[in-house]
Amino acid sequence: MSVFKLKPEARKAIMIGSMCSLSYLAVYIARNTLGAVAPQMTETGAFTTEQIGTLSSIYFITYAFGQLINGSIGDKIKAKYMISFGLIMAGVCNGLFASLAGTPMLAYATYGLSGFFLSMIYGPMTKVVAENTEPIYTTRCSLGYTFASFVGSPMAGVLAVFLAWRGVFSTASAALLVMGAFCFAVFSLFERRGIIKYGQYRKQKSSTGGGSIKVLIEHRIIKFTLISIITGVVRTTVVFWLPTYLSQHLGFSPDTAALLFTVATFVISMTAFVAVFIYERLKRNMDLTILLAFCSAAVCFTMVYLMKNPAVNIVFMIMAIMSSNCAASMLWSRYCPSLRDTGMVSGATGFLDFVSYMSASASSTIFANAVSVIGWGNLILVWLGLMIAGIVVALPRKKQKNA
Repeated sequence: MSVFKLKPEARKAIMIGSMCSLSYLAVYIARNTLGAVAPQMTETGAFTTEQIGTLSSIYFITYAFGQLINGSIGDKIKAKYMISFGLIMAGVCNGLFASLAGTPMLAYATYGLSGFFLSMIYGPMTKVVAENTEPIYTTRCSLGYTFASFVGSPMAGVLAVFLAWRGVFSTASAALLVMGAFCFAVFSLFERRGIIKYGQYRKQKSSTGGGSIKVLIEHRIIKFTLISIITGVVRTTVVFWLPTYLSQHLGFSPDTAALLFTVATFVISMTAFVAVFIYERLKRNMDLTILLAFCSAAVCFTMVYLMKNPAVNIVFMIMAIMSSNCAASMLWSRYCPSLRDTGMVSGATGFLDFVSYMSASASSTIFANAVSVIGWGNLILVWLGLMIAGIVVALPRKKQKNA
């Protein structure tokens, strides 16, 4: 009987989750475009490595502050307005950027605005999923757009293999514009049919009588803020510089590096499913899943440092990124939706994304400059150190309920 009772909820979750996943796929194709075409851009002289590092840092900063601002707004405004407007305006900015290579300051400004507009999507999306699906389906929906975020990288890589860098940006622009219009139409239909409703939660109060900040602290927001910072560097900055790493450190041509990046990120896109599989095998113990993920990432980054054979090196690099992303998947797919009854899913998710991308912004500039100073080998040790820090953060300190 319970199976039949859940069928309408399952169908609703599939519809909402599919729409969110498609929207987020367009976001991640766009935001991985710069990293995928970076070797092309430097080889043609359109931008230097340092300029690309500056572009990525500006993007991460505007995206981060946008998450902080738009996350809070997303708790008050309907998701369809935030998501569709963000997609369309980011599409306009990506299209303009392709024609502004000769004017670096305008290129910086346009690319930065693209980051701000793309920050309008994730918080409201997580909120609408958390409020309109049952917990078991909420995780599955989150898994869907987490997968979309990972698969956006190889799709950007495919475009980089077949198109010149300006063509890649123009294609990403078109995808964002189309998806923005489509998203508005579908979400409007969902609202009319009652598939999406707003304010569907029972707002919790702090057990100590405090305000919203104390509620989030009781939900371990500090621990997950640190996890967001650590995993943000790997899932954003390390992946961004992966084509350059393949080209400069392992000696592959820009075209081969783009192809390898496509294959590598396609494999990495499976991380969300791996993370949930491990999570289920560990009896839905989120904390243990995160701890094991950081331990595995530390071992793999150690092997990346030790292994000089390019093929073996790439395999361990992929495994290291996947391991770290398993911890990130628990954060975004499990922890954030679990905040539903705080009434602050969008705001809290935006804050966590803010600290993630601020750390990515700082690290992107540092990595770009560090390569010429300390070399790629020592930079790998820095990444290893971050994973060790992750282990320390993830270690249990007292008996806690699994989120």
